[in-house]
Order: sequence, then structure tokens, then C-alpha cells
Amino acid sequence: MATLRMHNFINGAWRPAQSGSWFESRNPAHPGEVVGLFPESGSQDVEEAVQSAAGAFEAWRALGLVKRAEYLLRVARLMEEELEPLARIIAQEAGKQLNEARADVVEAIHMAQYAFAFGHLGQYGRVLGDEVPTKRCYEVLEPRGVVVAITPWNFPVAIPFWLTGLSLVLGNCVILKPSEDTPLCGAKIAGYFEQAGIPAGVVQVIHGAGETVGSSLVAHPKTQVVLFTGSYEVGCGIKQEVAKHANKVCTIETGGKNAVLVMEDADLEMAVTAGLLSAFKTSGQRCVTAGRLLVDHRIADRFTERFVASAKRVTVGDPMDDVFYGAMINQQGVEKGRRFNELARQEGFEILLDRNAEPPPTPDGYWLRPFVYTGAWRNDSLCLTEEAFSPHVAIVPVRGVEEAVAVYNDTKYGLSGSIITEDYRKAKYAEEHMQCGIFYWNLPCIGAGVRLPFGGVKQSGNLIPSAAGLIPVLTHPKAVTYNLDRKIVMAQGLSAEVK
Repeated sequence: MATLRMHNFINGAWRPAQSGSWFESRNPAHPGEVVGLFPESGSQDVEEAVQSAAGAFEAWRALGLVKRAEYLLRVARLMEEELEPLARIIAQEAGKQLNEARADVVEAIHMAQYAFAFGHLGQYGRVLGDEVPTKRCYEVLEPRGVVVAITPWNFPVAIPFWLTGLSLVLGNCVILKPSEDTPLCGAKIAGYFEQAGIPAGVVQVIHGAGETVGSSLVAHPKTQVVLFTGSYEVGCGIKQEVAKHANKVCTIETGGKNAVLVMEDADLEMAVTAGLLSAFKTSGQRCVTAGRLLVDHRIADRFTERFVASAKRVTVGDPMDDVFYGAMINQQGVEKGRRFNELARQEGFEILLDRNAEPPPTPDGYWLRPFVYTGAWRNDSLCLTEEAFSPHVAIVPVRGVEEAVAVYNDTKYGLSGSIITEDYRKAKYAEEHMQCGIFYWNLPCIGAGVRLPFGGVKQSGNLIPSAAGLIPVLTHPKAVTYNLDRKIVMAQGLSAEVK
């Protein structure tokens, strides 16, 4: 069977890279299986995409909020019709277990629907009263222009819609640069917008390496907004580049060392379930994955016994099968996870469970099994404070909610956290004192609501959240004041009379 060959989607047409070069996307559960070939784009392709977006901007902006929103509803309906085949592409290309892949698509649908609803609601700024009744004061949200969305492989459909949905409805044009590990998912997104009839240049998808395509899009003088999800190192580079441009802003979401706090009064069954989901879903390859379970010392033994027993039963295997989680994305991900597992040993922690001696589900796939360890909190421990991005979790005993929160805060990250407790006072204390952008009570610390902001503090981002929190970075609020009288009265009480 011939290998699938996909092109960039630039200015309303499918085009190969001008270099004529291609790269492969492979199935991480079966790396011998080539998912498809994709264009290795370069500076010429970037230039064409940016010029097309800049050229389309004024007409798209002039179309109006409601009409722009209609395209998002059409795309949502197209994805609903193709939920199952799209989920299977995600499972094949990203290695996500099939149910998780379906959830990825549903989240993208919800984000497109939310963007549509936002547009039809028409809340486009504020109207304010003035001290003089003959004045009318309001603000309008003006689109910034060309938005660059650089997205990761682990949510290859959902995150692009977090970043593109409101961008488009608010009047911007979007260039999506999907991960090199999941380019087919990016191409499918372009296809849905094409089927929805989006005007040429408004949505474009360009493939290639972050070091070439991504950096060129970030630095281009005609791109105004950069939306990025990935590593802190790359995010810092983006911030530094953006700072050189007077007309450019960015938001970066850059991971975390998240935790679930389990209090003495917790429902243990709920706590174990929340811990398992937080630590091991998507093979631990989520920015909101819990690398730490901070458990009150009075129930630590009971919790640990139940958690380890459950972790022994976690099924790992082909993403298309009925398993708890699927494959790691690539060999580099496997090697990083193994380094963290070995680091826990080198740092002297007690290893409670290491299932990585078990036979791999497939001989050539990228696999890691659950790894659980325990010990007292140490902020000089790399494995306790750095992001492993793998099924690697520590159980750390703590003394009460105040110490649990202090330990949670004792890292350079601040993305997601949760507390399991029946005491609302403890939950409220944690909510008010945990340094994080996403907080849950009696839930796992993974997940995202499209109507809420998604982002973190400290080295988890740059304080501009994604999803519903993007509006300030996608628009510029223009203050407007009308005088309906023939006299001029200044807001500060200054007289307009000339003497």
C-alpha cells in the first residue's frame, strides 16, 4: 500500500514544501509503521504562509464576530461526524489509548463550540457609564493580526483548538505549526477548516521542525501573537525573541511538577483513583501529570498499600486495545523516563514498584510501565522537583494541610494541583495558598475546562493562560469616548474655556 503523503495547507491550497524534502510520522506503538510523509518546510514556505495570513486579515476582520463564529460551528459538526476515525488517528500517531484519544476530539469539539458561542453572544468589550450624561464610554477588542500557534503532540487536536478557536472568532488569522510527532492530526484540522469553507489565508497549517519553521514564524515581523505549549527552554527563547518586537506578544505553557494532596480525612478509594489517573494517564505525558502524591503521614501506609496494589494492575499496551495507557511518544521519551527512575535510586529513595522488567507489549514500541517510590521531601532532589513526563510518581508523607501546601509550592513550577479531603476548610486553605494556575478539589489534577483559563505560574508559563484565558493576548482593548453635547467637559474637570 502506498504511503500517505500530505502537504502544507497554505493560502487555501495543499502544497508541498518548496525544498522538496519530507519527514516521516511513525506509530509509537509500532515504529516500523509509517503513518505518513509530511513536508519539511523552510523559510520560503513560512514567508508564503505569513504573507497569505497578513493579506487575508482585513477581510476576515471585517466579516464580523457572528459570521466568523459560524465557521467554528461548521468545523465542530464535521469533527462530530468523524469522531471515531479522528480518534483512531490520534491513537495511531500519538500513542494515546483510544478512549483518551476520543476525549481529545471531544475537547476540541467543545472548544470550537465555545468559540462559536462566544461569537454569537457578542460580548466584545464593555460599556461604561460616565460622570457626564452626554458622554458614551466603551471599549472594543481589536484583533491583533496574525497568530502563530505552536502545539505539542500529546493533545494534537484539542490544544490546537484551545489556541485557534477564540483567535479566529476574535478576528485574527492563524498559522498552526503542529508537532513533528503528530503532523497527520494537524493536517486533519486543516482539512476540516477547508471543508467548512474558511477563506484562503485565514487558517493555515505548515509542517516542519521547531528549530526552523517554528523559530521563523516567531521571529517574522508580520506575526503579532505567538501561542506556544512545550518546554520551558523553548518558551524562554520565544519570550526573548518576542521582546525584540514592538508589535508582538506571546503566551507560553511550559509544564509542571504537579501534585495531589491526600489529607487524613480523605476518601481513600477516591484518593487512590485520583492518584492513578493523575500519575499514569497518557503514560504520564501531560503537562498536568502528578509527579508527587503528598499524603498525610497518618494515612500514608494505608494509602501506599492500596495505591501500589492498584498500580500493579494498570494495563499498558497497544493504544487501540482496552488498556489504561498506551505508548511513550518516542525513544527520547523512554530514555528520559528511565533516567528519572534511575535517579530515584541514586538519590536514595525507597522503590515501591518498578514494572519495567515486564515484557514490553510490542517488541519495537516505546514503552514505560509504572514506577512508584517514596521518601521524605527534599527540595534538592531532582526526581522530586523536575518534570519527568513519564509514568514516574513519588509518595511523600506530610504533616497536615499546611505542610502539604508548603511542599507543593517548593518547586520552580506552578501549573496544576488537587486536594482530596472531606473538609472544606482544608480545601479552601489549599485553594488560597497553593501557587498554581489550575486547582481541583476531590478530583485528579489532570483535566481542563474549555470555559476556564488553562495556565500556571512561576516556570509553568508567563502568566497569560490558554483556552478561555487567551482573550487579553489575542486582542487589544481600545478605549472609546463619544461626546454627544456641543460643550467640551474634560474627565478630570478641566475647563475647556479659552481666556
